[in-house]
Amino acid sequence: MRNNLVKVICEYAKENKDLMLVTADLGFNVLNPLFENFPKQYVNAGISEQNMTSVAAGLALSHKKVFTYSIGSFSTLRCLEQIRNDICYHNADVKIVALAAGFAYGSLGMSHHATEDIACMKVMPHITVFSPCDPIETRLVTKAAIEMNTPVYIRLGRGGEPNIHQGEFEFEVGKAYKLHDGLDACILSTGAITKEAMDAVLELENENIHVSLYSFPTIKPLDEELLINLSKKFNKIITLEEHQIYGGFASSIADAITDNNLNAKLYRLGMSDEFTSVVGSTEYLRHYYQMDKDAVIAKVKEIL
Repeated sequence: MRNNLVKVICEYAKENKDLMLVTADLGFNVLNPLFENFPKQYVNAGISEQNMTSVAAGLALSHKKVFTYSIGSFSTLRCLEQIRNDICYHNADVKIVALAAGFAYGSLGMSHHATEDIACMKVMPHITVFSPCDPIETRLVTKAAIEMNTPVYIRLGRGGEPNIHQGEFEFEVGKAYKLHDGLDACILSTGAITKEAMDAVLELENENIHVSLYSFPTIKPLDEELLINLSKKFNKIITLEEHQIYGGFASSIADAITDNNLNAKLYRLGMSDEFTSVVGSTEYLRHYYQMDKDAVIAKVKEIL
């Protein structure tokens, strides 16, 4: 995911000298193409994420288009006041990139687990929230973010994520996309954990259980039109996210169900009002907190 993001930034940086990236002493190998080819469009603010965010806001208010780039919990929770007061309040043209969201840094413990960031970001006025599921969606949301002149949050995995989509498609901000078709159940997912949902759906096919799966690369604004249409076909909907279910993606879906008076029961897979208390690989933590392929399969069978 992160490599595709940097490729897109470099493509646009050739033509737009006002496009910049500010990092908090992170991503040297990944960012090499940027700072080697566009040194005047790259700033290393050091291990000072709050300062990085304020610098980015200042640059944006001086007519630059700026990306900030750091680890998920550091580029968001550590900088929340600066994001609120310096970026969103001024509607500044800053794109906040969070790497290694969810459990991507699983072995480093809860300080490095970004499981509250969606809730914190989506509540800020003026900001658009992207959570792509694979490198293809990452490329598309990065292009969309650059073309916008308002605050954007982009939530990524750590790197090495496989493609789930077959190829690029016509992307629209605020729209969700079907990954698999089925009439027995419906799963809505966001972010890199969507791979777990896809694996579950394909395994269920072998048991003659046919499940629809949708990726939501945009969490704010949400594709409410799709949700309205899905509620006419499915009276039970499962959400999957590598995040707290309170305030996260599932909460956005629940709000939309209530606001539109939809007749659909919601089943939420994700963190449930707790901090991670164990460490291990991403796969281990997803299994431990029941948001992996096996958990998705179990939930589908439970509600059928």
